[in-house]
Amino acid sequence: MLIKTDPDEIQAFLSDSSYMQAGHADRVVFPETAEEVAEILRDATRNKTPVTVSGAGTGTVGGRIPFAGIVLATDKLNQIRSIVHEEEGGSAVAEAGLMLSDLQRFVESEGLLYPPDPTERSCFLGGTVATNASGARTFKYGPTRNYVRRLKIALPTGEIIDLRRGDLRADATGRIEIPLPSGRLLEAQLPTYHMPQTRKHASGYYVGREMDVLDLFIGSEGTLGVITEVEVGLLPKPEGLLSGVVFFSSDDTLLAFVREARAQSLANRLSDQTQAGRLGSLMEKALEVSARRANQTTEAEERSNHAIDARALEYFDNESLKFLRQNYATIPAEARGAIFFEQETTPETEDSIMKAWLVLLERNTALVDSSWFATNEQEQAKLREFRHALPVLMNEWFARHRQRKVSTDMAVPDETFAEMLHFYQGTLRTSELRYTIFGHIGDNHVHVNILPRNDEEAAQAREIYLRFVKRAVELGGTISAEHGIGKLKREYLRELYSEQHLREMAALKRAFDPAGILGRGNMFDEEYL
Repeated sequence: MLIKTDPDEIQAFLSDSSYMQAGHADRVVFPETAEEVAEILRDATRNKTPVTVSGAGTGTVGGRIPFAGIVLATDKLNQIRSIVHEEEGGSAVAEAGLMLSDLQRFVESEGLLYPPDPTERSCFLGGTVATNASGARTFKYGPTRNYVRRLKIALPTGEIIDLRRGDLRADATGRIEIPLPSGRLLEAQLPTYHMPQTRKHASGYYVGREMDVLDLFIGSEGTLGVITEVEVGLLPKPEGLLSGVVFFSSDDTLLAFVREARAQSLANRLSDQTQAGRLGSLMEKALEVSARRANQTTEAEERSNHAIDARALEYFDNESLKFLRQNYATIPAEARGAIFFEQETTPETEDSIMKAWLVLLERNTALVDSSWFATNEQEQAKLREFRHALPVLMNEWFARHRQRKVSTDMAVPDETFAEMLHFYQGTLRTSELRYTIFGHIGDNHVHVNILPRNDEEAAQAREIYLRFVKRAVELGGTISAEHGIGKLKREYLRELYSEQHLREMAALKRAFDPAGILGRGNMFDEEYL
């Protein structure tokens, strides 16, 4: 097992994409087996040494930044153990330090698909499970949770558990029991809060009535145990893809288009019982609501649009288009917003699907003649480049002004999204700060990026961020839909959950981590431990 202590050698493991400062640790250890991970944790518990788990460093909330003790780097746990083909897809077993892009390339070479697609695919598989990562394709396929079949986990006490979905469930009172290899029974009580009814949610521990115990570890942000191995479910690789960037001259027509595209997609998906069986209960509820709305359209509309089943619906507001025009002069001058969409096709359905999208776009007065569509790999690569260009341009802005961005990650239910978007826009226009709004509009989850030019504007941006957090909670939403809480957002968790709920979360953590060594500072203050 490799151990590094030289300050220059470990510097790269003391930061992540949150750009939090002042991270420090005594050493970085690189275990190569689950048993070595368990040994590290056992010794740390005995000596009460803080342990921070380090993945690829792509997280944006400071989760891997240590402020004492040791860093446990999963880089050497990077093997694909097996892949199995099944009648409707398959499964793969891989170690936690495997890069997500490597896993996806491998399974695609086998004619399969692993759907989770966070924007930064250099992340590690274990990190995506620890944060329940999601992305653009989450609109159709749901987050990482939906594909995790089994986890091997090293607990802070040094014991290793191997949990398969369906093996253990909480009882009706929220009590869970996990038999340990030592013969001891780990007992814990789930928090009593109810999670927001949003399609995406990454704020605190997952809880549900008689839930699968496996789900507790997914999204736990490295606070309950260290994931060393993951078994994931796979789907058949799609035969083809239609994608487009479509422009609108007003927010009203754009939002009307999104509502229709979302409702029709979800209604079609709900009717597919095989697909519905893969979804979690929160997703199923969202599908049912949207399906009822879709059924309010006329019978003729239903017949003309039955082919629509988007896997991604992504938003760019007018301010985003202003940034992008630096590199894309062909963005129409009259455009005030844009939607990037994707849908899977076959040679037999490609024409009918394209026709259905054009009908929907024309009905909502999109700027069809000025929009861009792609059906082959080369054209789609250009559209993906457009989709990812905005963060690059904003990073150049931050470097020029020597400021950090203030970026939201909130999601709300269908019925309150338009109100939340108008609140974002109205607040920011009044503030006169520069900003962009873009992201996963299909899941009512857009990122507001406030762009301060000086320290005074940075303080104003942070005050506005808190107003957005409070408003999202008032509208039934979540304060973090995909990036988690980490260290940066732990104070905002108080807006979503009560003091009692936070103490219940801490009691749950203590059941797994009695010495409080693992992921200190993530999710909630150390005072709770």
